This record gives sequence, structure tokens and C-alpha cells, in this order.
Amino acid sequence: MTSEDRPRARSVVSYVNRGGRMTVGQQRAWRRYWPELGREIAELDQGPVDFAAWFGREAPVMLEIGSGMGETTSVLAQRAPELNYVAVEVYQAGLGQLMLRAEKLGVTNLRLLHGDAVVLLTDHIAQASLYGVRIFYPDPWPKKRHHKRRLVQPEFISLLASRLVAGGTLHLATDWEHYAEQMREVCDAEQALRNRYADEPGGWAPRPEWRPVTKFESRAEVDGRVSRDLVYERVNDAR
Repeated sequence: MTSEDRPRARSVVSYVNRGGRMTVGQQRAWRRYWPELGREIAELDQGPVDFAAWFGREAPVMLEIGSGMGETTSVLAQRAPELNYVAVEVYQAGLGQLMLRAEKLGVTNLRLLHGDAVVLLTDHIAQASLYGVRIFYPDPWPKKRHHKRRLVQPEFISLLASRLVAGGTLHLATDWEHYAEQMREVCDAEQALRNRYADEPGGWAPRPEWRPVTKFESRAEVDGRVSRDLVYERVNDAR
């Protein structure tokens, strides 16, 4: 079965539409930087986004899904100037804060997309075009009746895998044990992916030193939750 034959992934209501207004600083960043750095997914032209034209250069594209308030994203983009770093987030104030952080760090290799990642991947990301995808600490929806809202589901991972170049990586992290196990089960079942750390205990990847420890992750440790990382790569002979 080719990626074209696979069922279309459905949009997953995996987030809460948070209310509240942007701060003055976030509004200023939005007015100043959004016209150049950001786009609304719902307003994108048909077909794949031309990232080379948007960034003004050819470079590997790293997609981060769920950048939150940008605490990690801004630093990771700064540390990898060789990448065209793309962040997609549903929370407008979070994108405003990310632009503020990027401004302070002098980041120039970052672009932002506001809206549904499933729509983005389905309609606006070409197959075999992403160098990597990162999903760090997605909403865990811990109650069993809400598990269907979790972002990491078989159809979504199949869609993601089809957008990765051969050898491209999918990196996930969560501090919720049951969600981590679900992530591993779903990704292990995807034939187009291979766990880079399958020989490690539990198949978990070592926590990367390059990922900043956020206040959120620190609080999880205080609460007794252990962060777990998973790293998969797109296999060359995927069908």
C-alpha cells in the first residue's frame, strides 16, 4: 500500500481552544513579525508550501508540531541555523510569545503556521519533503474517555511518515507514562518507521542534552512523572 492509498487522516481535536488576549508585547510582535514569519493554515494556497521561497533558501525542513509558548522552539531554532525550522501551533498567543523569544535570540531561520497540523500535513506538505518532525509534550488527555483526542494516532503517524524523507526522523516526548506507551505502540506498528533505539530498555531514546529543560518539564519531575523520548526514522524501502 502506498501513502496515496492510505486513508486520509482525520483532524484530531487534540487541543483546547484557550481564551484570553495576547499581551501588549505579543501583540507588538504579531504586528511587526507575523506578515513575514507567519501564515494561517486555513488561508494557504492550494498545494504544498514552497518553504524554499518562504525562507529565501534551500535547506532541510524541520517541523515542530505544538510549539506552545516557544520556550523550547526558539532555542532549538537558534541552535540549528542550518535548518529551515517551521513551528505549527493552534494557540495564537503562544505564537506571539514565540516571536518575542525569537526576536531576543536573533533567530532568523524560523517560520510559523497557525492552525490544524493535520490539514497542514494533508494538504500543504509534499510527500518525502521533511527532514524531521518533533512533537514534544503534546496534550496527554489523561482520562481514558479522552484518549481519542490524543494527537498520536495510527492514521496521523502514517501521514507523518509519508511526509518524511528517507532517513528523516520523528522525535516524540511526553511525561505521561501511558501516553508514551501508546506513542511507542502506534509508531512501532507503522511499517514506514523504525525505532532508532529499539535495542535500548523499553525502546526509549536517551533524553537529548540539546533539548532545554522547560518549567513544564521540571514541574512534571516534581510531580513524579518521568519524561520519555522516542526517536523513529523513515525507512528507505517503505511501501
